[in-house]
Amino acid sequence: MAELTLIVLAAGMGSRFGDRIKQLEPLGPSGELLIDYSVHDALQNGFSRVVFIIRRDIEQMFKSTIGARAERLVKTEYVFQSPDNIPVRSGDFPTRSKPWGTAQALWCCKDVIDGAFAVINADDFYGAGAFKQLGDFLKNPVCSACSVDFLLKNTLSENGTVNRGICRTNSEHFLTLVEETKEIKRGADGVIRGKFKSAERVLNDLDTTSMSMWGFKAEFMPILERNLCDFYNGLPADDAKSELTIAECVSREITENGFKCLDIPTDSRWFGITYESEVENARQTLLNYTEQGVYKSPLF
Repeated sequence: MAELTLIVLAAGMGSRFGDRIKQLEPLGPSGELLIDYSVHDALQNGFSRVVFIIRRDIEQMFKSTIGARAERLVKTEYVFQSPDNIPVRSGDFPTRSKPWGTAQALWCCKDVIDGAFAVINADDFYGAGAFKQLGDFLKNPVCSACSVDFLLKNTLSENGTVNRGICRTNSEHFLTLVEETKEIKRGADGVIRGKFKSAERVLNDLDTTSMSMWGFKAEFMPILERNLCDFYNGLPADDAKSELTIAECVSREITENGFKCLDIPTDSRWFGITYESEVENARQTLLNYTEQGVYKSPLF
């Protein structure tokens, strides 16, 4: 079997909460970072290479921190996302300084992908169980892609509203749509509500939500490029904010071309640290996992 590659979306590193960089926040009992747990869980489930997508301006900081930790454990490579690295109309967006979203970030990896790969965020905790499900799919894929999706109840925050991609599936458990739903929160009556296309929607604890944990066969890359070309060809030259996500590309391919993406629900608990007040909860969760024997500490 060809090696499995874990692609980590890290070009957003540098966004801050409080006065600190959240991806470098020590959260584990021995100062582990969230990405340390993802690398650990990936290695335990058959992945043998990690590719970090970063920006040039954070290269030195990234390689001396997160990169240095990963390089001791696994074959590690770096790909750079920049606004001018696009598949069509290069040079046609002279004022653009902001990257174009996760679809463009993944496309920047086109020259290093030659087999099955997974995609995750650098600043999310997915859990060992979720990585096992992801690895199992990529070792024996039944279709072109999968999305390991988390139960909505396991992705809510007690500190504010969240935005989530709510997954819709058919009777065969294939994705049919990812609905970008905003301002999701459990009310005092216990009901989860959010807004989809500005209209209130009642949601369910067991709804599955995409947390950007994808698995793809290499054949997805030409599909991604085609979607990006259509996206760029529809934009004015002075566009400053438009983005295209991986979820939007997958949804479009499902709707228009019958693309098969398996929805794999997981009961693993996802968490991130969007709000500074979530740091202590994250530390307590990782301490609990360590005391339960899920992880050792130090992790490596």
